[in-house]
Amino acid sequence: MKKFIVENVKTLLYALIIAIFIRSILIQPFYIPSSSMEPNLLIGDRLFTTKFTYGYSKHSFPFSPPIFKNRIMYNDPIRGDVIVFKTPADNRTDYIKRLIGLPGDQIQFIDGNLYINNNQVLKTIVKKKDQINCGNQKIEVDIFEEKLSNEKTYLTAYRINSSFINSDKFNVPKDHFFFLGDNRDCSKDSRFLSEVGYVHKNNLVGKARILFFSSNPKIGSIFYIWKWKEILRYNRFFKKIN
Repeated sequence: MKKFIVENVKTLLYALIIAIFIRSILIQPFYIPSSSMEPNLLIGDRLFTTKFTYGYSKHSFPFSPPIFKNRIMYNDPIRGDVIVFKTPADNRTDYIKRLIGLPGDQIQFIDGNLYINNNQVLKTIVKKKDQINCGNQKIEVDIFEEKLSNEKTYLTAYRINSSFINSDKFNVPKDHFFFLGDNRDCSKDSRFLSEVGYVHKNNLVGKARILFFSSNPKIGSIFYIWKWKEILRYNRFFKKIN
């Protein structure tokens, strides 16, 4: 009996070590709790991020142990990547946003349009007067396709009669990045300097790669098996994140 218990404890420990290794070094699952990345990521989406894409820092590991002072095996992120990072405000909370500004860039909104280094980001209307989530509310938006200078394209939502029309110039410091939510008028991101602001490269956690599961929490829990037809978003399973 003693041998049986010891063997089972060893098996559990091995499984735990393997799980921590995979989560820290290779891939980590994340849950989308807010609407800040709509229309691309929805509340209830579950995705995998690759931890090795940008190298490793202390934030690559659970509880952010002070293993490294700086980032090792570092690779530069690409403008337009969807990235999970630790917020500079507390170095603990995970946020997911789109990388818009690189070190040395100047970001500004003029007449509701996004400018990077004084060049307007091409914005093409896709759908007018759509409705998407903003917290517990529905807001009326126009959906656009934005195209960055590196040919990266993605969908964005701009609230009709938005209050965020013009902004100051954001000058991205060395070793920092500027992030925006795709739901432009319903996102706490780098525009809010006291809450998020510029994100240091050491705070990057991983690149969002693929949606592996999605459910609508407003309809019900995934444990309501009899409601799976309404709750599960089957068309979003194993969908590549753009």
